Amino acid sequence: MANVSPSRRTFLTRTGTLGAASLLGLPFTAAAEPPPEITRIRLVKNPAICLSPEYLAEEFLRLEGFSQIEYVETKTLFTIDILHNNLADVTVASAPDFLPFVEAGRSIVALAGIHGGCYELFANDRIRAIRDLKGKRVAVITLRQSPEYFYVASMVAYVGMDPRKDIHWIEGHTFDDTMKLFVDGKVDAFLGFPPQPQELRRKKIGRVIVNTAQDRPWDQYYCCMIASRPQFVKSYPVAAKRATRAILKATDVCAREPERAARYIVAKGYEPSYDIALEVVKSLSYNRWRTHDPEDSLRFFGIRLHEAGLIKASPQKLITQGTDWRILNELKKELKA
Repeated sequence: MANVSPSRRTFLTRTGTLGAASLLGLPFTAAAEPPPEITRIRLVKNPAICLSPEYLAEEFLRLEGFSQIEYVETKTLFTIDILHNNLADVTVASAPDFLPFVEAGRSIVALAGIHGGCYELFANDRIRAIRDLKGKRVAVITLRQSPEYFYVASMVAYVGMDPRKDIHWIEGHTFDDTMKLFVDGKVDAFLGFPPQPQELRRKKIGRVIVNTAQDRPWDQYYCCMIASRPQFVKSYPVAAKRATRAILKATDVCAREPERAARYIVAKGYEPSYDIALEVVKSLSYNRWRTHDPEDSLRFFGIRLHEAGLIKASPQKLITQGTDWRILNELKKELKA
């Protein structure tokens, strides 16, 4: 390719991008703003397929001017640490654990919300409500670090229990191990993340006592948000906006054409079962980014965690410190949200 002229190289790059994007039926539109300051972008490949907009965004990112798109793999849900350690530039992060990580000094900033609840709290037959978890064993990847710990802690605090004293937390260390602990009967409950709930229902294992996509108040708040490093946003504002736009456009695909999104997920190897992929995409509120205020979600979880003593600073102080909604506000106008 060394002897290929710039114009020819541009043509080949765009042609290749359009070919790859055909699975999603993406239009190629001329940019009305400067190109990204960098052409390399790093995202996180998370084992949870409800984060499908981050994967579908790959082709949108190419159309936004990124020629080198990398996905950093993780077997946990610790996307915030990956950002903080400068191993990725943009990711989809969990809302419940966001403010605790801000308070802990992680270099992160929330840019937008993408969808509402996708977690489901599974328990054995002896447990029928959150209050029944008192004194019981609950599996989490890592104590006081993983998203599901802070989510269940929020639920426990919401019903007046103390997550520090009333729950016996069992560490599973990986995404797969937490479900295995539950299946093997070594814990009484765990918070499942797609495709785990779908797999358990097919095997008729356990009962769902909270479905955050359906049950109030959890269905009213984001569970997942777009996040980046403050330094990345400051140094590459055009790239940050273009990356966010790519993920939000992919989120629209999930909302409007779940079948197309499911086919893409399977074709790319993120989930082998089309039926499971389609069930997950159809079940989630991917259109919520256009209507809901992501700050409300952070405040809701922040208040619960503050009441439980899991964060010391006021939620509003941490929200001010760890969020930047300027890109989202611009994109809502541009994409007619």
